[in-house]
Amino acid sequence: MTTTRRLRPLAALVPLALLGACAGAAEPAATAPTPSEAAATVSDVREAATASPRLALTYDGGVQVLDALTLEVVADLPLEGFVRLNPAGDGRHVLVSVDGGFRVLDAGTWAETHGDHAHHYVTDPALTDVVWPAEVPGYAVVHAGRTVLFDDGTGRVVSVPSAEVAAGPDAAHDVRTTTTPTAHHGVAVELSTGELVVSEGTDEARTGTSLLDAAGAVVASSDACPGVHGEAVAADEAVVIGCEDGVLVHRAGTITKVQSPDAYGRIGNQAGSEASAVVLGDYKSDPDAELERPTRVALVDTRTAALRLVDLPASYTFRSLARGDAGEALVLGTDGALHVIDPETGVLVRSVPVIAPWTEPDAWQEPRPAVVVLDGSAYVTDPATRSVHAVDVETGEVWQRAELTVTPNEITGASGEGEHAHEH
Repeated sequence: MTTTRRLRPLAALVPLALLGACAGAAEPAATAPTPSEAAATVSDVREAATASPRLALTYDGGVQVLDALTLEVVADLPLEGFVRLNPAGDGRHVLVSVDGGFRVLDAGTWAETHGDHAHHYVTDPALTDVVWPAEVPGYAVVHAGRTVLFDDGTGRVVSVPSAEVAAGPDAAHDVRTTTTPTAHHGVAVELSTGELVVSEGTDEARTGTSLLDAAGAVVASSDACPGVHGEAVAADEAVVIGCEDGVLVHRAGTITKVQSPDAYGRIGNQAGSEASAVVLGDYKSDPDAELERPTRVALVDTRTAALRLVDLPASYTFRSLARGDAGEALVLGTDGALHVIDPETGVLVRSVPVIAPWTEPDAWQEPRPAVVVLDGSAYVTDPATRSVHAVDVETGEVWQRAELTVTPNEITGASGEGEHAHEH
């Protein structure tokens, strides 16, 4: 894995106009371009030998896009206000929460399939004019080839094929909408069956979840989830929703409450993996704490509805949770280490020193170290030193570091593997 990754930065980028036809044959007309592709001239687009993953990170004043292999900045895109990020789900674009909705950022990396092989391309990243309207843009959840947007201001839920997010609401096909009975800070996940797991509640009290069929009818519901917050999808499309006293597990049309061992045992942020039936969650047990700094995480087995608590050598925050490609449970601790947990056993496999010890800031909006996984690597930001670090999840090797010109806050990635397919 590491050898392949280190070879990737050497991949040549060739201007598209200089490329010969694939396999010596003339190229057919490409599929209809996204708005960001249409804005790029031929000289702006270069072909790469392999996929070119990129990172997007926010700072006070905009978004920077980095090459995930070299960690070099490839674009600095100014934006006013407190900027939040979500993956768009197509491997190329990122959703930026702005006033008025989810704005599409083109990370400038994608693939086109031609029969049994693919061509990889890059261009300059850009903020497009495409916006999915929302009064208060909240969660964007990607699963089963669809991206579901939740508007906290209206309770409106919009589901769109991930491959068409960049087309925008006027051009995308098969856009599905529903609205919760009352607006709240909520979340929704669409399953491969077309069913929708959606939170229920109000601004004052988020209380539970419902499962809607493809026609919007309620199949199952539960109001046994005070303080609904966060979601994660595990293997076999088991969906876990966090509560202040445990979680709700949606599995095969049934909702099961998993109770925390403490009367107050809040699991508000989760990380799931299709490679694991176990969901990783944070765990807070002091209802009176102004800012609790937990040192335990929760592992929820969606097959058995069992909850296991794992002690860590340091505290962590809501931006500390991630999953490896093989389902490893990852927690970035305030000791500066990336802790790797076996989700099946709860055993702490290793702790990888990455950055210096740090302290969680009082306000959740303030920058703090964050972690995101892309193509087998965990990328860790360090606002204190304005830096980013790449860790091989499988080996624990810190294989790349770079200083930044800005103080990083949120981070997400674009794999460059999203396909705009056509045959020839």
